[in-house]
Amino acid sequence: MNRIFITGIGTGVGKTIVSACVTTALEADYWKPVQSGSEEGTDTSTVGSLVSNGVTVCHPEAYVLKEPASPHLAARLENITIDTDYIVTLANQLQPVHRPLVIEGAGGLLVPLTDDILTLDLVRDLGAGVIIAAQNYLGSINHSLLTARVLQHAGVPVIGWIFGGDYHTNEDDVVRLSGYPRIGRIPQAGEVNMAFVRQQAQLLSAPLKALLA
Repeated sequence: MNRIFITGIGTGVGKTIVSACVTTALEADYWKPVQSGSEEGTDTSTVGSLVSNGVTVCHPEAYVLKEPASPHLAARLENITIDTDYIVTLANQLQPVHRPLVIEGAGGLLVPLTDDILTLDLVRDLGAGVIIAAQNYLGSINHSLLTARVLQHAGVPVIGWIFGGDYHTNEDDVVRLSGYPRIGRIPQAGEVNMAFVRQQAQLLSAPLKALLA
């Protein structure tokens, strides 16, 4: 599978770090088609600063929005209409011939991109396999299994889970109840830098490549 979409069970669960590690592990290209909250920095610049394989290209966003809000609201405030057909066309143009393209979403699967189109709809149109980024917190089992159920209902292929933060047995329950495999976990780090991402990518490389084979 040469197109991988990184989604999360919510906002702030580590999608960008997961994206950097997966991109490094697979020597893939990286793309975040819709970035909101750009005045606080962009995920593309973050991933670009963390990937050091000399192969990855971090492609520019299709839409960069200032407001730290859901894309449909941020776009509305700037009188912009997000065109998901345009995003799919760009993805086809950006897709490397012999390497994967890692695509990072904004928030979770049911975040609206327009008044009528959800992130889940875009994932389906992109024909991507999904990696779910999850962290352990009160309520995370519910959020994780809701995400898994939505993907199952939509018939979207799921590669597996990457967990972050401190280990909790909740992870085992999420894997068991969802039926999706655990790719690995990225521990809490005092400093996330190139060396940390490179180390985590090495640990994720074998299980990722086995699941994608």
